[in-house]
Amino acid sequence: MSSVLTTRPSTATGNAPDDAPGTAGTAASTTAPGAEAAAGAPRGLLAVVLTATFMTALDFFVVNVAVPSVQADLGAGPAAVQWVIAGFSLALAAGLVTAGRLGDRYGRRRVFGLGLALFTLASAGCGLAPTAAALVGARVVQGLAAALMGPQVLAILRTAFSGAAQARAFARYGLTMGVGAVFGQLIGGLLIRADLFGLGWRSCFLINLPIGLAALAMVRRCLPESRAPQRPGLDPVGVLLVTTALTALVLPLIQGPAQGWPLWTWLCLGGAVALLAGFVVHQHRTRTRATAPGSGSATDSAPDSGSGSGPAAPLVDTRLFRTRAFGAGLLAQLAFWLGQASFFLVLALYLQLGRGLDALGAGLVFTAIGLGYLLTSNATHRVAARLGGARTIAVGGLLMAVGLGLLALAVYGAPGGSVWWLTPGLFVDGLGMGLVIAPVTSVVLAGVEPQLVGSAAGVLATVQQVGGALGIALIGLLYYGGGDPAAAFGRSVTALAALELVLVGLVRLLPRKG
Repeated sequence: MSSVLTTRPSTATGNAPDDAPGTAGTAASTTAPGAEAAAGAPRGLLAVVLTATFMTALDFFVVNVAVPSVQADLGAGPAAVQWVIAGFSLALAAGLVTAGRLGDRYGRRRVFGLGLALFTLASAGCGLAPTAAALVGARVVQGLAAALMGPQVLAILRTAFSGAAQARAFARYGLTMGVGAVFGQLIGGLLIRADLFGLGWRSCFLINLPIGLAALAMVRRCLPESRAPQRPGLDPVGVLLVTTALTALVLPLIQGPAQGWPLWTWLCLGGAVALLAGFVVHQHRTRTRATAPGSGSATDSAPDSGSGSGPAAPLVDTRLFRTRAFGAGLLAQLAFWLGQASFFLVLALYLQLGRGLDALGAGLVFTAIGLGYLLTSNATHRVAARLGGARTIAVGGLLMAVGLGLLALAVYGAPGGSVWWLTPGLFVDGLGMGLVIAPVTSVVLAGVEPQLVGSAAGVLATVQQVGGALGIALIGLLYYGGGDPAAAFGRSVTALAALELVLVGLVRLLPRKG
């Protein structure tokens, strides 16, 4: 990806001084808040963090292609196959909020590097797994590692860049996520078809080793250390509550549709609501205690000496929700991600089960989305500079609704026609995706104070994961609601088109600029 000049990020972004000896670029920049910060970010920063982003997005989707080969090679049953997919998603969703706080406290570069090393090691474990149980365990570790990296990437982009440079950085972040998602199946199909060194499906994971090791070697040189201006305490009760709550929420969403929603799934969902309510109350009380006169809060007053633990601070600071951009932006994020993972799932099912394509053939059809996505995502920052972030999201949402509508017309109008009749709708949908992913992320983080960036990034990434799991559960109900694959796919994309119109409506709540 793009590189930028080497100097230290501005202290105006809220980065704490780098206390690691031997770190390059120790002189602080004097860039004013909101000024162009390209000169304050080390060369190679984007390449490192976007490589990690691509690896995470790719491994989230590529496993769908590998499942049939895994079943044949390891003798995996249906439950094990489900957990190969679900273990990653569950660990990722449950760990994101806590990971954001770890970056605030211990340093975002340090936690990112730990996550990248763990992800690379877990990828080796996946590729060398002798049994289905070993593969599931390695996938859970992969998910935890991805959770460690995700919030740090968003926080690093938010603090290392500002102005137009920040808009470009988030545009490239969105491009990377989309390329990993859209082309994941194609890349997986090509790797399995190539059967490099006789590795088969294992190459889908082992390919991360050289990429991850190369990125890891650049972390210390290319990433400046940053943390919250004062190091907040960890809040162990909050960690326990939010991790348990998210596990109780995401697990039934992943397992419920396949198991017919047994009683335990509803009990989990009810428990998740209660736990989340308890978490909110606990965060409010923790915030109140931390800011009480004489509390010696590490979050608001005295600078951090770098030597001890401050009092517990809330994992999710309630001040975040005082800004309309953050609250409304989270709703827009939820609406958008409700549709993404579920759309890729039902499209893959329709192409392979309804049209009889193999994984590589289905991946080739996905390239129509990718072409549209690449066309607009490269220009998103320029469009947003002209229209504003909110209007750009609205235009993208409308294009996605049109594209999904064209897919519904193609399916209902010519159910037995060529699969390539789907490509106009897929291309237009990709155009819209490219205009949404980066702006909807940058708008949420734009007004966040430096000391709250890690917390905000963790919440943002969690909403993405929960939205994806919830969308798969809800759209899955429509897809499996009866009828042939064409009718099921038509119902699903019609509902998804309506969801994009909801996204357009939510944009009205966002600030016009940013």
